Amino acid sequence: MKPDEADLIQRCQRHEPGAFEELYRQHAGRVYNLACRLTGNPSDGEDLLQEIFVQVYRKLDGFKGDSAVGTWIYRLATNLCLDYLRGRDAKARRLQDPIDDEVTVRAPVARPLRADRLDLERAIARLSPGYRAAFVLHDVEGFEHREVATLLGIAEGTSKSQVHKARMKIREYLSATPPLQAVGRSRA
Repeated sequence: MKPDEADLIQRCQRHEPGAFEELYRQHAGRVYNLACRLTGNPSDGEDLLQEIFVQVYRKLDGFKGDSAVGTWIYRLATNLCLDYLRGRDAKARRLQDPIDDEVTVRAPVARPLRADRLDLERAIARLSPGYRAAFVLHDVEGFEHREVATLLGIAEGTSKSQVHKARMKIREYLSATPPLQAVGRSRA
């Protein structure tokens, strides 16, 4: 941990006026971007940003300085975002009606990979929370696999595997052709 970073943490732990605000200002931008990318929604990103820094404040006395404070905050942020996504995904699955034996027929040839930013964001949003987190941290935020592993609490090999699988899924989502027709559904 850098000397000025250690000083700031000590000031925060002593509850000195302005210290936590300084810590927030240093890290809020990256944390907000992470939350927005992981959730795919700026409103959820704002809510999570607040929740993340409430947790940072509560847990700051337990910060031992084994890693950079930014890495610690990022790991806490990633975990809270993943917990949020798991809860949201589980709730969405409970609310969805099962599809009645509907079969989708697809064209045999996939379209070439030509996607705009919106297509890419939608493809990323379709990834499972673990794949999305590893992909965003590595390919979007630029962390090395060892850093991603530390942030997510996984092995470095798992990070590599998840990023690779995320890329393959994104490629699949972007190259998939729209359904030609849904068999078993009547047209009115």
